[in-house]
Amino acid sequence: MLLNDQAKGVYPIAPTAFDAQGAIDTASMDRLTDFYVDIGATGITVLGQLGEAPKLSHAESISITRAMIQRAAKLPVVVGVSAPGFASMRALAQEVMAAGAAGVMIAPPNTLRTDDQIVSYYHQASEAIGTDIPIVLQDYPLTFSVQMSVGVIRRMVEDIPAIVMLKHEDWPGLEKISALRRFEAEGSMRHIAILCGNGGLFLDFELSRGADGANTGYAFPDMLCDLVRLNKAGDLQAAHDLFDAHLPLLRYEQQAGIGLAVRKHILMRRGLLSCDAQRKPGSSLSAQAQAEVNFLLDRLARFDPRARI
Repeated sequence: MLLNDQAKGVYPIAPTAFDAQGAIDTASMDRLTDFYVDIGATGITVLGQLGEAPKLSHAESISITRAMIQRAAKLPVVVGVSAPGFASMRALAQEVMAAGAAGVMIAPPNTLRTDDQIVSYYHQASEAIGTDIPIVLQDYPLTFSVQMSVGVIRRMVEDIPAIVMLKHEDWPGLEKISALRRFEAEGSMRHIAILCGNGGLFLDFELSRGADGANTGYAFPDMLCDLVRLNKAGDLQAAHDLFDAHLPLLRYEQQAGIGLAVRKHILMRRGLLSCDAQRKPGSSLSAQAQAEVNFLLDRLARFDPRARI
């Protein structure tokens, strides 16, 4: 089940569940995996930026990935393998692919400054892990400080066959999606899947610009699945109504520094995580922040009963 350029739908970014002592909570990971399957996700991404991947050992990363692949046997699982050096990236990528992963996600190191440096890095990354391993190109300048123009993305897509998906997280980024789809229409770039991040904050219009779905977190990934389905069915009014109802909570969860704490807290409230702890160093919600989350959930529940938690 290798990832290809026809990927669509929603690939939720799975958080890593920990208990209060910082040990991996395998029961919660199993519940999350079952939940993603039940809500109609079309794939899963594990060890992403908000999966606290840098806090995991190599053995833990393999164990989490293998368990998720086995439990979600019908869904493609993409694994984040970003690392400071290619040796560790290659070891993780080859082990997770041997375990049945569909592909890997690679973010750029923040040392890249020029277009040539970016293109060269991804050439080397593909060669290091194996050119037969499908790659999700993560474009997230707000976090990684690497600016990928539409021109440099086109160069990489044309030069590196392993790149089959763009995880689009530029902000603002709607025009970037339109430009990439124009390149495809003109025949100057081969087709790739475009799935969007940023917690789904701009997904309502990203879909209309040509995105294929979402590859992100958010405490209600089932809403993201509904939004993509409604959009595909052409029921745009219902899609926007649903998105608008969730927008205040989406925005709150996007706060730098506490976004993961918000997400884990709500997932715990939804019964999917036993504990909302992050492995240290991490953040937690103050009593006032929890009250604000409760307020937003109560308001959302007037439109979406899933928020009655």
